Amino acid sequence: MTASGPYILAIDQGTTSTRSILFDARLDRVSVSQQEFAQHYPKPGWVEHDANEIWTKTLETARGALCGANVPASDVAAIGITNQRETVVVWDRATGEPIHKAIVWQDRRTAATCEQLYEAGHEDTVRQTTGLLLDPYFSATKIAWVLDEVPGARERAERGELAFGTIDCFLLWRLTGGRVHATDATNASRTLLLDIEKGEWSDELCELLRVPPAMLPRIGDSAEIYGETDPDLLGHAIPVAGMAGDQQAALFGQACFHPGMVKSTYGTGCFAVANTGDTPLRSDNRLLTTVGYRLDGKTTYALEGSIFVAGAAVKWLRDSLDLVENSAETSELAATLDDNGGVYMVPAFTGLGAPHWDPHARGALLGMTLGTTRAHIARATLEAVAYQTMDLLDAMNADGAPPPDAMRVDGGMAANDWFCAFLADMLATRVDRPQELETTARGAAALAGLGVGMFKNLEAIEALSNFDRSFEPDLDEASRVELAKGWHEALSRVKAGRA
Repeated sequence: MTASGPYILAIDQGTTSTRSILFDARLDRVSVSQQEFAQHYPKPGWVEHDANEIWTKTLETARGALCGANVPASDVAAIGITNQRETVVVWDRATGEPIHKAIVWQDRRTAATCEQLYEAGHEDTVRQTTGLLLDPYFSATKIAWVLDEVPGARERAERGELAFGTIDCFLLWRLTGGRVHATDATNASRTLLLDIEKGEWSDELCELLRVPPAMLPRIGDSAEIYGETDPDLLGHAIPVAGMAGDQQAALFGQACFHPGMVKSTYGTGCFAVANTGDTPLRSDNRLLTTVGYRLDGKTTYALEGSIFVAGAAVKWLRDSLDLVENSAETSELAATLDDNGGVYMVPAFTGLGAPHWDPHARGALLGMTLGTTRAHIARATLEAVAYQTMDLLDAMNADGAPPPDAMRVDGGMAANDWFCAFLADMLATRVDRPQELETTARGAAALAGLGVGMFKNLEAIEALSNFDRSFEPDLDEASRVELAKGWHEALSRVKAGRA
């Protein structure tokens, strides 16, 4: 099948909002429609979404992006989907209705289950098979929780009456009118159930983690035609031809197609991903070995470090503390100070991710005095994200990944010049920022275009890359070491709730 129109529609379903972006054949943004949706916190450490609300917002933004550009659906060659990963939806195959709210990747309700599995000696098997760790971040223990808590769900799942999917899979189901139950290899690799070397669901892990194989989707490539949308939804049947989890989509959108290239995305969380080629590089520093993308049945692997809170900490300053009116104000406040005044924030609001993996840690502001101002707190928030990225890059290097020539950044926080400059200082590495910060959506569009033949190969996509600005490190080594020392002291205070 070849491209039938000049546009690609990317659906970027994130943790706090859904956006649909229309791209042209050069992967330039034409129009965007975005809507936030409700966050549900039924208990401390629990985070849920309404999957039906996500579907409604997805459909509304898709229509909005087309209307905003006055483009008919018949001119859209393909749809690409990228999504918040690990978030769990379980639905009734007959009705398409979820049986429980979606359990979000940030949710920590299965921490005790993961600890029990760890203490029983299962983590080595999980790591060797999946490249992941036993942590409530991932999907499988969330699936089992839903099946245990919803009356009759486990029996129905065993009979094949229920379907599981990450958000990409659920949206694909809805877009195709329930005809296609499938996910791509990148999303499958985040479930704790995929054998990443075989590219298949692991029967052993399904049994260990108590997930019936009958409820699992088919695993496809990141660029392939999965099916067509119900024509009544957008006015025309459009091939869904690209799918990838958000961080892998950003890796693709940043054209990190060669081993050793690294990107870091700053959204709700922060995710640094390094392309390791056709070899799954095993981590000794509690990073994740994952699928970067799969094309024509061939897997490109990646090494990933995940930070749970990045932009969410800035949002917390704005929405919960009223310290800033908008995100850009943090940059202005940080620039008013000559230094951080010894103030450090550890934004462990939902535990610590890589390379620490401490689900019990909680956030803290340390080093405050009577001279501490809101500028110090704003600066400490931005600095904390850079320090966490530094820890990730150090762990990647320790695992054998070569130091990158540059860190490619994207996401909302990458628009902050002060943050990018400080990041370059703490990494002692050039930071490259693309013109299109929404590289997650751009990656989904590139995959969809590849899936329908709009782009012939990776070189054609790479040729369309462009950069807005580069930030060179400008901090002496002694100062960098001193700042890092202060960060690691603050970090030690919050591990296992010791703040």
